[in-house]
Order: sequence, then structure tokens, then C-alpha cells
Amino acid sequence: HVQLVESGGGSAEAGESLRLSCTASGFTFDESDMGWYRQAPGKQCELVSMIRSDGATTHADSVKGRFTISKDSTKNIAFLQMNNLKLEDTALYYCATVVGGSSWYNPTVGYWGQGTQVTVS
Repeated sequence: HVQLVESGGGSAEAGESLRLSCTASGFTFDESDMGWYRQAPGKQCELVSMIRSDGATTHADSVKGRFTISKDSTKNIAFLQMNNLKLEDTALYYCATVVGGSSWYNPTVGYWGQGTQVTVS
């Protein structure tokens, strides 16, 4: 069965960096599109970054230039490097599989991880 396990969240001060990891199993990782979502208290869940099976990446305007999504297909891990963190990056971050070919503007999520909390102060 599909499993997505996030790690690397925690507390950081504004301007610092964190790296999130998503260890995947139960599906063909290198043929899958992957996304990082986040949900802050009282706000809608938003797609932060996406990496396609071919390695192409897209980032939300709010994190462009600060966050980088990547993957290691030999280890079935997706990463989200978050630099220059801001207070507004505080949220629960989720890793997800995205149905291949889904538009950035209307992605279809296949599976969700359990989430990892990022708190910026």
C-alpha cells in the first residue's frame, strides 16, 4: 500500500532554513508527480511546490526563490528545502502524490502523508 512519511519539520527563526523529507513506498516513485502542500490555521490548504516525474518543478509565488523541491529517485525521497523562512510559512506541511498530468492550477491528489509541522518565529 502507498505510504508517504514526512520528516524534518520543527521550529525555526525567521531567516533560517529547514529541509523537509518525504519517504515514499508502495508505488513507482520515479514515474510519479509529487507535491508539497501546506495548511496554516484558519487558511485553506495550498500547493507549495510540485515536481514532475521528469524532474520539472513549479513553486508557488509565495515561496519562489526561497523553497526548492527535489527528489532522490534512488531512495524514493522527495525534499523541500526551505530557506529564508518567514512567519507566514508557519503551517502543517504535507507530502502528496499528484495524478500525472494534473494541472498546477487544479491538481488531483492521489495520496497524502500525515504532515509535519513547521513553526517560524
